[in-house]
Amino acid sequence: MPPPLLVDLATVDFNHVEAGREVLNTFLQQRFEMEQLDAVVKYDRETKIAVGYKDVRTDEFWVRGHIPGRPLMPGVIMIEAAAQLSTYWIKRALGDDPGRFIGFAGLEHVRFRGTVLPGDRLILLSKNTDLRARTSRCQAQGVVNGKLVFEGEILGMAV
Repeated sequence: MPPPLLVDLATVDFNHVEAGREVLNTFLQQRFEMEQLDAVVKYDRETKIAVGYKDVRTDEFWVRGHIPGRPLMPGVIMIEAAAQLSTYWIKRALGDDPGRFIGFAGLEHVRFRGTVLPGDRLILLSKNTDLRARTSRCQAQGVVNGKLVFEGEILGMAV
């Protein structure tokens, strides 16, 4: 049985983009093919929640080879998208220098529960559960068409 979503999606206004590509580029250092977060639609410092999305295109770099004839978004790319959302929340919460890099320190309790295909909107949810000057921990989830497709904990470290 999947866990409940971190956020009631009915309470999120997906038409209100809080941070698009231009703003995200001031917080995130990934560029070109590794830009896996299209927008943040909710940032809440009090509840430690961020909601964003990735519109999965037919021309993504992985479509041709994963899997030919039946392209499936790789799980590692789903996690990368959630890590970028988590990094946005962390850097904004800390009032951090946008040039500071937060890298992966680990993943825990990751489960994949569904597929993400070209044409899907992957909604990303992140809830910070531990924030320190150099390390952080976030619960993350991905949702497509109201269905949980992945969940896990992302550990980050300033490098």
